[in-house]
Amino acid sequence: MTPADLRRLASEGKFAAPTAGYCDGYVQANLVALPEAYAADFEKFCRANPKPCPLLERVGPGTSKTAKLAPGADLVDTLPRYRVWIDGENRHEVPEIRRFYRPDLVFFLLGCSFSFEEALIKAGIALRHVAEKKNVSMYRTSIPLAPVGPFQGEMVVSMRPIHRSRVAQACIITGRYPEVHGEPVHVGYPEMIGIRDITQPDYGDPVPILAEEIPVFWACGVTPQNVLLRARLPFAVTHAPGYMFVSDKKNEEYAV
Repeated sequence: MTPADLRRLASEGKFAAPTAGYCDGYVQANLVALPEAYAADFEKFCRANPKPCPLLERVGPGTSKTAKLAPGADLVDTLPRYRVWIDGENRHEVPEIRRFYRPDLVFFLLGCSFSFEEALIKAGIALRHVAEKKNVSMYRTSIPLAPVGPFQGEMVVSMRPIHRSRVAQACIITGRYPEVHGEPVHVGYPEMIGIRDITQPDYGDPVPILAEEIPVFWACGVTPQNVLLRARLPFAVTHAPGYMFVSDKKNEEYAV
């Protein structure tokens, strides 16, 4: 399906799956929406932490429709699943946020590692979560972030098992996409970045790591959700991990 098809089905409540493996070739994005009072600090936070929070577009206040990634697409109902945060807690997980929308909301669309997966697959590097139609494995880490205002904490990473003979190539390929997280932040040894049990991801689904494979970790756009737990803002909205905004932009437009 095209990105427009996926967004339409999501808005009609007919698409409710993780978006990994859908609309190959098109940029996917994480979503964070905050009251305008916090927007300037959050934008500075993204600029200070470009690996986990690569800012692709800012929308609002006063509108929820994109102008750059998919002109006219309404961010209140074109993602398959959203989270609504109240006082730092994930209180609701819903298919649309029309009843929660308020005119002072500012939406931030952040780059997603699903965007570089197409290049890995084209190079013959297998991605198990795509093959098994699962959500990617994501973990909280001990990697510190640069704090700005109320936003601080540690990075979240996504993990893909890569055959040991292809790890260097995977690093080079993904390094061409700095605006969708770029090259990995860590390779192997999950305990070195605070991951105690690789079989138990904090977000997404577990996948097996075979004998000749190495876990490779990329910065993840779920990081702001980890940060929101600490910031305890009175109100915020995010995508549900793995349920992304699918844009009309091609991945290759962001390659360097």
